[in-house]
Amino acid sequence: MLIPLLCIVQTTLGISPEASAFNLLNQVGPFIDISNFDYLIRMATLQEQVKGWHDGERAIHSLLKVPTSSRENPTNVGLSWSHGGRVSASPLIAIGTLDDQGRPWTSVWGGERNFARQITPDRLAIASLVDKFHDPVIKALGLNGLVDGELGQTSGDKAISGLSIDLESRDRVKLAGKVAVGAVVGRANSEAISQVQLCFQVEESLGNCPKYLNKKVIRAHLPSPQLASTSLPLPEEAIFLIARADLFFLSSTNGQTMDTNHRGGPPGFMRVISNTNPSTGDGDGGVVLIYPEYSGNRLYQTLGNLHINPQVGIAIPDFATSDVLYLTGTTQLLVGDSAAAYIPHTKLAVKIIIHSAIFVKDSLPFRGTPGEFSPYNPPLRKLATETPAGSLVPSSKPAAATATLISRTPLSPTISRFTFSLSFSTPPQEKKTFWSPGQHITLDFSGELDSGWAHMNNTDPQSLNDDYVRTFTISNPPPPPDSSEKEIKIEITARKHGAVTGLLWGYNISPRAAASLEIPVLGFGGEDSFRVMNMLEEKEKKKVVFVAGGVGITPFLGQVDDIVSLHEDEEKKVELIWSLRADDVPFAREVLERNWGFKGVKVRLFVTGGYGGGLGGEEFEKIQGLNGVGLETRRLTKKDVLGDGFAGEKKMYFLCAGVGMMKVLKGWLEGEEVVSESFEY
Repeated sequence: MLIPLLCIVQTTLGISPEASAFNLLNQVGPFIDISNFDYLIRMATLQEQVKGWHDGERAIHSLLKVPTSSRENPTNVGLSWSHGGRVSASPLIAIGTLDDQGRPWTSVWGGERNFARQITPDRLAIASLVDKFHDPVIKALGLNGLVDGELGQTSGDKAISGLSIDLESRDRVKLAGKVAVGAVVGRANSEAISQVQLCFQVEESLGNCPKYLNKKVIRAHLPSPQLASTSLPLPEEAIFLIARADLFFLSSTNGQTMDTNHRGGPPGFMRVISNTNPSTGDGDGGVVLIYPEYSGNRLYQTLGNLHINPQVGIAIPDFATSDVLYLTGTTQLLVGDSAAAYIPHTKLAVKIIIHSAIFVKDSLPFRGTPGEFSPYNPPLRKLATETPAGSLVPSSKPAAATATLISRTPLSPTISRFTFSLSFSTPPQEKKTFWSPGQHITLDFSGELDSGWAHMNNTDPQSLNDDYVRTFTISNPPPPPDSSEKEIKIEITARKHGAVTGLLWGYNISPRAAASLEIPVLGFGGEDSFRVMNMLEEKEKKKVVFVAGGVGITPFLGQVDDIVSLHEDEEKKVELIWSLRADDVPFAREVLERNWGFKGVKVRLFVTGGYGGGLGGEEFEKIQGLNGVGLETRRLTKKDVLGDGFAGEKKMYFLCAGVGMMKVLKGWLEGEEVVSESFEY
């Protein structure tokens, strides 16, 4: 009955309010009979299907050891008026469907509120501008074959899914069902922009939590689509889009119903493993992407679908330019060590082998102005191949050693030195060096801090995806292999920041403590190229400049004994430039006194923030009294770093600082020989 009604509705050629789907579908709505017996039977059947779990979902619940399958599925049958109101208030909807090859595709429609509206208890009317030539969902629905002046239309039981999303309020509602009827109204056949009018018969709906949604103000936009690429590998502009994207949409199917959802996080949380010509062999050839699965509601509806059918359709929008990257491919679910092997500190990830891609510039009918990031976003985790060579990839395998905290030495209001004693589950058969000067140790604090899964935690949102595995630079040199010491000690020097260092600061280390703090050691690592001694021992000797910011001095501390012993009687071949806050001057003074003022090293300190914390001038006087140590109470400058103390000689720069300072330093030293290490292992 609906198709004749659509066919007799007057079609407006051109984009105008008169072309709204509500003029069309509000007339259709009253003719939909929802009171007959067939409707009631259909609702009862859906109730049984929707409230249970399909085989893929149960398999993922079992694999990840979550009890979700023991309770009722919270997905609703049909579309409640409450969910319908939330959909109407949202300016965007991601739509997923299957093409004639059974491949999922995803698109994003909308641009302003009320473009989608509930018209009956289980039907949603949608009217949106679309790119009819390049939008893969429009093509899969059979709506792109327009003849000028006619309707492109579809009806029947074509499966679709949707995600209504409001990025200002962080609200989202998942939808799944079928196309009741749809049409595209357009201008001339040569013009890409048309209006889709779709009646979405909603069989399932679910309101989702606001985690990992980064706020954006959405506004309508009239696009001018330009097809940029339909081939693999992906063009550079598409790779750049992935690198800065903080949100994408994905659709999947279990063969009976579909699911569309979002994945969000810090910009660049989706990583590119490979972008080469597609390979028929094994390994990571071709176009391969990966993203971490953050802690969610543990329904695992998307992963459950992918367990049964690994095919996925993805849309990655660029809110600044209206560009969009459409992808379809197959997935591999990675759990535990297999996930961490690609993205360290990740327990669950999805790897995607791309089979087809469409990159279109200025294709979407909206743009967005960025707002605040979600407080639930974990830190950006890069690929293991993007981290320094020799860095440790955390493993879930049993630890080879245990570190027992034996002392804490406060060095400033926020910095302390912690000493651990190492014990080994299997004693080494022979004397050996466990780490090299300047390397780091990785410790697993999850046994002390991980309190298990929580859906939301607004008081500590970062805890939801924290594996409590931390890496610290070892700030003391290793004992020599022939050492007679029975106890191997590790020192780490750290600033108080976050749950792990908070635990270390507050732990009772007194002899009367009920128990010792024992932490599993996952291993040692670090780039050998960051060793100053390697450069000093080369035949082509270069002057070494080590630039540190705050606790970025720690890699130098592990190497200073070797540096001093090699050069204490020579002209100072190494220069240390150390920038720190005034509150941390006691830390600098203790370190310098403990290491004899870094004899053989030219030391220059740059202190900012005055005499903060009631410091006074006494600490400054102690530092200035050390032989060869210069101290200035100002910010570090480019001239200070480049200097002229080694004018005419080749220099090698070692940098260890926070992200902001590191960016500035690398800008100053462009064209120089630089080795760097950040705080983000």
